[in-house]
Amino acid sequence: MKVFAKILCLCLSLTVLVLCCGCGDTGLTTEEGKLTMATNAEFPPYEFREGDKIVGIDAEVAGLIAEKLGLELEIADVDFESIIPGVQSGKYDMGMAGMTVTEDRQKKVNFSTSYAKGIQVVIVKEDSDIKSIDDLTGKKIGAQQGTTGYIYASDTPENGGYGEENVIGYQNGALAVEALKGGKVDCVIIDNEPAKAYVAANEGLKILDTEFTNEDYAICFSKKNDELQKKVNDALEELIADGSLQKVVDKYIKAE
Repeated sequence: MKVFAKILCLCLSLTVLVLCCGCGDTGLTTEEGKLTMATNAEFPPYEFREGDKIVGIDAEVAGLIAEKLGLELEIADVDFESIIPGVQSGKYDMGMAGMTVTEDRQKKVNFSTSYAKGIQVVIVKEDSDIKSIDDLTGKKIGAQQGTTGYIYASDTPENGGYGEENVIGYQNGALAVEALKGGKVDCVIIDNEPAKAYVAANEGLKILDTEFTNEDYAICFSKKNDELQKKVNDALEELIADGSLQKVVDKYIKAE
């Protein structure tokens, strides 16, 4: 009986081991069968709403990545400032929201290969006395909270910013643009692509010719989830190599 019991225990142990190995075939730390992406759907053309659906460059690229990984994409629309904490805690598998790679963010999360270039620009009223970024000193600047536009602008003048007291943060770009139209701020710093969309939708606004800054966009992951980062990176690089990513970008950003 003792010998039989030992053999039975050994068989059970091997069965558990095989089952555990089978569960880990993908090597991904995600909710079973799903890839959860946190975004802020207020950033056209990267992410925005069409009715109840979140669409845009990031949404479509994430969908292609999930397809390559054999997972179902689930998108959570949250405040921009909630994305990194949510990814850090494991609430979301990744964050994709036209997110710039910065040194401060790299201390909190890991990033994928860059998949797009972002240009920060300045929106002003057509009759504004602001002609270039050299004229921003002493002006009231609007920007979305948590974005690099807000972070850079609110830094000290010694570091190239305009001082926190001169920058007003808004929950999203649309609210910042409304504040500009209402005279609450003198300009808005935001990414070039959503800036073009906001200017097209609102008469009397224009984008300055001079750029505020250039940036790289990437997907963020928890530092505890290296395997997912690697799998997504591999999928992303395949999409870049075969031209699929560029097709998505071209769909939303027309050549001028």
